[in-house]
Amino acid sequence: MSSLDAWYEEYGLNSRETARVAQLELAREDPRIYSLENDLAMPTVPFHKEFPGRHIQAGIAESDLMGMAAGLAMRGKVPYVNTFATFAVARACEQLRLDLAYNRAGVKVVGYYAGLSGGMAGPTHHSTEDIAITRAIPDLTVLSPADSYEAYRAVKAAARHDGPVYIRAGRAATPRVHREDYEFIIGKAVKLRQGEEVTIFATGCLMVAEAQRAAELLATDGVECTVYDVHTLKPFDEEAVIEAAGSSRLLVTLEDHSVLGGLGSAVACTALEHRPRPVLRFGVPDTFCTAVAEYEDLPGLYGFGAEDVRQGVTKWLRQNPSLSR
Repeated sequence: MSSLDAWYEEYGLNSRETARVAQLELAREDPRIYSLENDLAMPTVPFHKEFPGRHIQAGIAESDLMGMAAGLAMRGKVPYVNTFATFAVARACEQLRLDLAYNRAGVKVVGYYAGLSGGMAGPTHHSTEDIAITRAIPDLTVLSPADSYEAYRAVKAAARHDGPVYIRAGRAATPRVHREDYEFIIGKAVKLRQGEEVTIFATGCLMVAEAQRAAELLATDGVECTVYDVHTLKPFDEEAVIEAAGSSRLLVTLEDHSVLGGLGSAVACTALEHRPRPVLRFGVPDTFCTAVAEYEDLPGLYGFGAEDVRQGVTKWLRQNPSLSR
């Protein structure tokens, strides 16, 4: 068993839990680490029991939660805010923008239930606009890990990062993506698969795994794809896009986020500015997702599952046979 296999064996596949474990481990090493939340205490990761003096339960008051965290950061602490992604970004947007980013307060916000991972909780708990909002806020770093291991690494990297950070996390267990250890570098996408014809850029829990599955399906059709795990949305790895645009016929994006303003927009803008190349975007359509279903079924219901990517790519290649690399 490899060291990474052993890691998954110990920590599991739930990014929500591994993000908490990382905070607890950091707190054991650094007395500046604080955990703040609003009624989301996780009994399986007892930060509140081990460090009661560094755990703040703010109740359902996200704006106050951000203000408290900003104050701690300005006093030299390293606070982690744990809350639902939609409440952190949409409800407390003003505090995220002004208290944290404008003051460059070193608060690390972990937004759970990102994308459609809230599943049956519906649109009130879905967070499909958060990348668009946070990428537009100056001095705010935006991370979107692909699985539980990368969520763990992202939380630890955020502690070392100067300034505020927003980290997307899911709700339940999602497929394992990373098979080999690697150096997690903020701003540097990770190439998971090499192909010659199409490059797929994917971000977030479930979506990177779906991109890998789409690449496997396309391989059976004779289409070889490169797959990137884009764990950082800001600062964005433009070099990866420029390189792919120079070697692939088509760029594809896959995200559990609105097709407006997220990864697809970042890739398309980068390609347009530096090396124009067609971009096919897959993500949440411009609608509220009201279907009642398990999380893993929702991408297929809304047109951005692995099979949708396969069909969309093969259709595009069939319709554009003369467009070469």
